[in-house]
Amino acid sequence: YDVDFNSVGELTTAQPYAVTGWVPLDSEGQPTGAESPVANLTINLAGSSQYASSFAVTSVTQDGFTTGELAGLEIDESGLLVARYTNGQTRVQGQVVLATFANQQGLTPLGNTSWAQSFASGEPVIGAPATGTLGGIQSGALEESNVDISEQLINLIVAQRNYQANAKTIQTEDAVTQAIINLR
Repeated sequence: YDVDFNSVGELTTAQPYAVTGWVPLDSEGQPTGAESPVANLTINLAGSSQYASSFAVTSVTQDGFTTGELAGLEIDESGLLVARYTNGQTRVQGQVVLATFANQQGLTPLGNTSWAQSFASGEPVIGAPATGTLGGIQSGALEESNVDISEQLINLIVAQRNYQANAKTIQTEDAVTQAIINLR
């Protein structure tokens, strides 16, 4: 691909150049295994200029960041999915949205705590967390039952003993009633 400039430094060839068949390579020229772009890459140099002078470095400033690898994902309270990278950068990758229904009892159960919209449930109202009537998100929290298992087991044992005592009372009452009947 040749680029030509006229005598005043203006670009004379400004046709965009399509890069096809490009494969990402590492520093040793070997394929990295990354996918090639889905669409072709087009380079358009329109607006470029050149001036006849010696090459010289006029400024040394960094306006970018080192290469970073994905270090983690977080979901904040507003539902934003934020990617953290090893170079200290963070980027928003997406947004979690919530849905509510006019009649939640009308949802159709699918099993495994999954539900589907039905005619009875009405149309979903979709929005960002903590907006309108939608609840918030607490990332990293473990949802657990609000029941204390050991307390409920103790209550079950007490109930079983009460049942046994009541059954024994009925047996004793039957025995006393039989004894009274036999006395006559």
